[in-house]
Order: sequence, then C-alpha cells, then structure tokens
Amino acid sequence: MTFKQTPQPAPVPPAAGDRRRWFALAIVMTAAFMDLVDVTIVNIAIPSIQRDEGASFSQIQWITAGYALAFAAGLITGGRLGDIHGRKRVFLVGIGGFTLASALCGLAANPEMLVASRILQGGMAALMVPQVLSIVHATFPAHERGKVFGLFGAIVGLGAVSGPLLGALLTEWNLFGLEWRPIFLINLPVGIAGLVLGSRFITESKAPRALRLDLVGVALVTLGLLMLIYPLTRGEELGWPLWGYLSMAGSLVVLAVLVAYERRKSVRDGSPLVELSLFRVKSFAAGIAVQTVFGVALGVFFLVWTLYMQFGLGWSPLRAGLTGVPFSIAVSTAAGISVQTLVPRFGRKVLQTGALVMAAGVLLYMVESGRYGLAITSWQMALPLVVMGLGMGLIVAPLTDAVLSQVPREHAGAASGLINTVQQMGNALGLGLVSVVFFGTMSDRLTPDRIGPAYVDAFQNALGWVAAVMAVIFLLMFALPRRPAQHVEGGPAEDSAQEQEPALV
Repeated sequence: MTFKQTPQPAPVPPAAGDRRRWFALAIVMTAAFMDLVDVTIVNIAIPSIQRDEGASFSQIQWITAGYALAFAAGLITGGRLGDIHGRKRVFLVGIGGFTLASALCGLAANPEMLVASRILQGGMAALMVPQVLSIVHATFPAHERGKVFGLFGAIVGLGAVSGPLLGALLTEWNLFGLEWRPIFLINLPVGIAGLVLGSRFITESKAPRALRLDLVGVALVTLGLLMLIYPLTRGEELGWPLWGYLSMAGSLVVLAVLVAYERRKSVRDGSPLVELSLFRVKSFAAGIAVQTVFGVALGVFFLVWTLYMQFGLGWSPLRAGLTGVPFSIAVSTAAGISVQTLVPRFGRKVLQTGALVMAAGVLLYMVESGRYGLAITSWQMALPLVVMGLGMGLIVAPLTDAVLSQVPREHAGAASGLINTVQQMGNALGLGLVSVVFFGTMSDRLTPDRIGPAYVDAFQNALGWVAAVMAVIFLLMFALPRRPAQHVEGGPAEDSAQEQEPALV
C-alpha cells in the first residue's frame, strides 16, 4: 500500500533582524545545559547517595546507567516526533516531563524510586534534547550557524564539568538538611522558566511534508539498543554471563533487520524512523562514527575520574568539583575559538589537532598520577586538565557543525536524534567498559591500605584506554570533509542551498 504525501509549507525561519531567535537560542541552550549538567552532577554525589540511601553498588550503577539507557533508546524517536508534530511542541513536552522527573528524583524515598525516576528523566531528555539542534538548524540561516555552534560547544564544555562542581557545592552545603537531593530539585525553577519562556519565544517548525511515526522502527531500534547496552551496564556485576554475549550479538541482528525494514519503509511511504539516506552524506556518516567513539572516551573518563578523586584519593566532593574548573574553562574557550576562527581557516585539521591534544593531555595526566601517587594535588592536575580541555573544545563544537552542515531541513530532527543517540550509545559503552578497564584491574579483596594505590593504578590503566580511543578518533577524522559546507571557498552557503538535496557520495 502506498500513502500519498500531503505537502506542507516549509517552516519560515525568523528574519535576520528578529531578536526572538536569540531568546529562543538562550532557552534551548539552557535546556541542553540542564541535561548535560544532570548527566554529570550525579557522579559527584554518589558517595552521599550511597551513604544516605544505603544503595548497593548495582543501584548506584543504575542511577547513572538507567538515565543513559533511556536517553539512548528514545533519542531517534524523539527527533522524529519533533519533525512530525513540531519541534517546539515536543521540546516543551520534553522539558516539562524532565522537570517533573527531576522533582521525583529529588523526592525519592528509596534507591528503587530514584532509579525509576532517573529512567523517566532520561526518557524525557530524549524528547527534549534532539529538538535543540533541530530548532537551531531550522531557525538560523547558514552563515550564522558557525557562531551558534561555537556557543553550543562552549555550553557543552561548561556543562560537562560544571555539573560536578555544582553537585559538589549543593552536596557540601546540605541545604535544609536535604543532603544530595538539591542536585535534582535545582532543575525545577530552571525547567519551569524554560517552559514558560519557550512557549513564547520559540518559533514552531516541522518537516515540510507530512510524516508518520514508524512504530515498527521504534520497536526495533529500542530493542536493538537495549539488547546492546543492558548487558554492558550489568556485565561486570553479573560476572559476564553467556546470555549477555548472546544479547549483544543478537542486537546486531536486530539492527540489521531495522536497516532492511527502514529501506522498505522509505520506498513505501517515505516516513522511516531512521532516514538512511543521511548516511550517504559524507559529512554525516563520518561525523556519526566519530561521535560514537568520542562518546566512549567521555563515558570512560568522567566516571573513573570521579571515582579516582573521591574513593581513591579520599577527596571531598567540593575539592573534586573545584579541581575540574580549569578543564571547564579550557573547553569553553577552545570551543568558541575553534568554530569562529580556526575551522574557517584550517577546516578538518582543527578537529584532528584537538584529538591529538586531548590524547597528549590524557598521557600527561597518566604521568602526573604515577609520579605523585596519593600525594597528588589539584594544582598538579591543572596542566593535564587544561591540555585535555583545549583538545576537547577543538572537537565538540566544529564536529556538530560538520555533521549537520549538509543535512536537509526536513530531516534535521532525525539527524539530531541520531547524533545524540550514537554519542549516548558510545557513552553507555564507555560506562560498560569502566567495569573492565577500571574495576577489572582491582582485586576483590583489598585491605584498607591498598585501596588508594589500587585506585591510582586502575585510573592510569583507564587513561591508557582513553588515549588509545583518541588515537582511533584521529584516524576516523580523515573521513570527514576537509572543510564544512558553509566554509568552502567562495563564501558561506546561501540559505536556499540548505533546502536542496545534499551532495551525495
């Protein structure tokens, strides 16, 4: 059966002089920041949650992994829902649900309720986050997007490390005797403000032709991701049972079935969940590969870093959070400069330089950690963290710009969902690998005097893996276009070019 497409007028972005689009940008960036902070803020409060709630290690792991699991499983669907029903509408539903889930996390009566609330929070983030890049893509003309993605990269860097700092402050202050709970409750005023202001300033946009939600595709992509990520997050805890390996292998079969089904769906009615034609765009396909592997590196580093400082070195949450400030500043600074100044001149080389610089920072951190052992100070960590931050900043902002630069407007939501999904898949894979590269190197029976040195050794081992992953990313970046589409010689691409089919390879 063939469904006829009902043409709809393409959304008209605000005029270049319309200040509303900058208010809209501030709102969606705040939502993105809130999500990024919420991903990292929990790590710094793990000891407090464990002590206050009596949570087991398994439950602590699920407080982190449950969010990533629900987030990854729902992102593609969230992006497509924005294309179909309107990105503004779905964004508002997502931010409203995220705020409600945050309240439930803050009011959780036991670890089980906290895990369930975190899973709900991840699901709502999956509705909210894909709309951020979609709204930017549909609202701003091509020649302004470099500046916008520079700001986005700065927000990413700021959110990545200010989460632990904010979590440390809120945990140390113990506001109203609530211990760790304010790390979630702080989302309430921000979420409510975003809901109110977003309904006023964000311009609605959707795909210019009628699309239908692909329910079979939703089921297949969710099942495939769950079969892959669930065994990774529980493998070490359960002793890597046979069913885990079978599940991960079976996920590849499910995803292969998904690809075959989506091809048929695309031919039949033009409304697939995963727009496979996007992978024929060189910048998108290469960028997706880089995003996935980069997510692995971040997933490993941020968790083991927190465990190393708090459990290994015995630092307070506040000291651990303050130690990350140089990293945050370096990421934000480099992200802004990379898109606006460096990428227009040097193109892909900027991202590759970022990968090498970040790898150098990781190796320097390994040297410092081994040299000073348990006596290491925050100041001695500052140099490697700054080097790592500069490298990460050179990657995050221009990478997003490169991936989306040639994507047609009507697929902006689906593309954004895929970008975030693969990064979360990589992140979940990284969290799973922590069990191998960090805990897998430590004995199950450690005497008190061996706990610190064991964490130092495990941290160095994990950093070696992160450095190796950054080397892989450097090689993958050769598949990226030498220059993003809007930076080719001859000036920025005209807005009308964004409505045409992208160059295929």
